[in-house]
Amino acid sequence: MQKIVNRVLVDCNDAEVIEMQAVTNKANSNLVISAELEFDIRDQRERLLSDTDWMALSDNTMTPEWASYRQALRDITAQEGFPFSVVWPAKPE
Repeated sequence: MQKIVNRVLVDCNDAEVIEMQAVTNKANSNLVISAELEFDIRDQRERLLSDTDWMALSDNTMTPEWASYRQALRDITAQEGFPFSVVWPAKPE
């Protein structure tokens, strides 16, 4: 492995190689965790939306509270901190 020092490409010593590999491994691990979390959250959201699909049928009148709840579920992936920090909307009564 190499690094740039004062605009010159130099070889890394063994300790630096080990440290770079550890950082790379941690980053890869975080990507896997992030992807798994995102999948699980999207799956849960789809189940919750599916549970309320009957309200969106043409012969039903959906209340504003239920419409807001469904929109909040669809907006979960736009939350700051997604997928590590998710605030689930409260289901209307």
